[in-house]
Amino acid sequence: MAIGRLVHYAVDAALLSTVVAGVKRSSGFSPNTESISDPTLRSIADKYLGFGETVFDMIQGTVVNSQYFKRDTRP
Repeated sequence: MAIGRLVHYAVDAALLSTVVAGVKRSSGFSPNTESISDPTLRSIADKYLGFGETVFDMIQGTVVNSQYFKRDTRP
């Protein structure tokens, strides 16, 4: 039961980080990690956000090569 809850929280954290990466890519806005005064926490936040960027890149690469998705040409 505890392992299932831990996996659930890990997946939720990964999804949240991926959504933040998508917002960064589409709008250019990202969290300001420079405002975190503790260097250890800042490093953890940067790695967490970097993980989301990696997941987003993997999903984007999969979608680009998939037959189930097509590029929307509307302006």
